[in-house]
Amino acid sequence: MAPSRCGILASFCLASQRIGCMVAVRVSHISFPVNPLLGISLKVASTLVFSMMGASIKLVGSRYPTGEIMFFRAFFTLIPLTIWLAWRREIRTVHRTTHFFGHVRRNIVGAAGMFFGFVGLTNLPLPDATAIGYAGPLLTVVFAAVLLKEVVRLYRWSAVLIGFVGVVLMLIPHISLSIIADARQGGQALGALASLAGAACSAFAVIEVRRLSQSESTATIVFYFSTVCSALALLSLYWGWAMPSLPDLAILIATGIFGGMGQILLTASYRHAGVSVLAPFDYTSMIWALALGYFMFGDKPLQIVLAGAAVVISAGLFVIWREQQLGLVRRVEEKIARPRVT
Repeated sequence: MAPSRCGILASFCLASQRIGCMVAVRVSHISFPVNPLLGISLKVASTLVFSMMGASIKLVGSRYPTGEIMFFRAFFTLIPLTIWLAWRREIRTVHRTTHFFGHVRRNIVGAAGMFFGFVGLTNLPLPDATAIGYAGPLLTVVFAAVLLKEVVRLYRWSAVLIGFVGVVLMLIPHISLSIIADARQGGQALGALASLAGAACSAFAVIEVRRLSQSESTATIVFYFSTVCSALALLSLYWGWAMPSLPDLAILIATGIFGGMGQILLTASYRHAGVSVLAPFDYTSMIWALALGYFMFGDKPLQIVLAGAAVVISAGLFVIWREQQLGLVRRVEEKIARPRVT
């Protein structure tokens, strides 16, 4: 049961995929020196870059169709990804897969998560959309128990339930009886529900990624997601795209560049530090979201939203801590049970 339980913990490191960019935390067979400080630095840098991606999407989200933004986000991720693969000499092998339909399932769900996440970013303050996205890891625990039959006991179920209370607190300001009379509030209600739907899709995508990561490399999973999602987004041309201005075109391209850079930094961080060390630092994305939201958009989250975010983050950190404790117990039990050679 150790690999499956550790999978739950790994899912917490993918919260920034709340706008649909969920990836496998799978380290190459190449050995790297353990350097926790470097790993933490790379992890925090990845959350910053993903937050910059979210801010870029919010800048142009109201002027262009969501499908068009998705295309730029997915297609231009291939630029830093190709450079990274060339440096690692993996370009010739990245397309090889033994689970094509597994990629199809993961990509459809991931594309849906990206769509809903972008709708949320467009209609909500950046910190609010980020905070609601933290429901994803909690939902992953639920999906892992239901779909993968993983054992989730009382402590973690309690943390998940408490975390959902925090989600409700964050939704309250955006979903109220006044949405019928207030068009702006109505848009925020749509954004809140879309962000929650995106978190659910992202959580389901984590389950598919964990299945794929048993035999597929991170590069292969990201490559297929970027290419398939680009193709799916291209279909939205049927409903019409808008010709971007040169400044907006640069921002749209930047969303893809930031997405690819964030993925590379995230993957690199796990070569230098373990999952249990890095997982809590995923929540630094709230710091970046608060700063970017305030300085770029003048966003000032309500106290109830901050309180809900604190509850969700606390619940997530408890699940991470609990998984680490269970992992230590399992390793001790395995060591005791291991037959001695004399």
